[in-house]
Amino acid sequence: MSHTTARRRRFRRCLTFLFVGSAVGAAVIIGTLLAQPDSSAAHDDGVLPHGTSLTDAGYPGIANLDTALMQALNDAAADAADDGVAFLVNDGWRSPAYQEQLLRDAISTYGTEDEARRWVATPATSAHVSGDAVDIGPFDGTYWLSQHGAQYGLCQIYVNEPWHYELIPDAIDHGCPPMYADPTEDPRMQQ
Repeated sequence: MSHTTARRRRFRRCLTFLFVGSAVGAAVIIGTLLAQPDSSAAHDDGVLPHGTSLTDAGYPGIANLDTALMQALNDAAADAADDGVAFLVNDGWRSPAYQEQLLRDAISTYGTEDEARRWVATPATSAHVSGDAVDIGPFDGTYWLSQHGAQYGLCQIYVNEPWHYELIPDAIDHGCPPMYADPTEDPRMQQ
């Protein structure tokens, strides 16, 4: 086999790899987009459409949040807006069934329940199910909260989830407590 022929075969293998990899990547993206619930029944479980703001109280994912958490978020959002920053709510309250589905999806993604629980709590332990947690985006919103959230009692709880905030009223006077690396270190998750 000539040097040129070997080079052509390697080139074709690379093209095949790129084509197959691109097709698989596109299938995953399309599958993820198609799997996104968009029915009112899904919204009843707490699923929020992309771009949901704190004022979208018609969604259970917003309406079922703890009132003190909502007040702190609204106060922070008003001040953030003065700095040109808007908060979007990626996740708020979730039904136990939706939380269970997220956990099953995470187990499928990460391979084991132990690894999945670094990212997704059980329905019995999730602060989202109780309405005590909110996931904020986009990046400028989470960054603003990381800098100013304590003055509203809003604290990032987990190092690996910079979007996840909970209300800790003592933070107003004492600052936010040290973060857990991930939910598996949080004693509340050990139930």
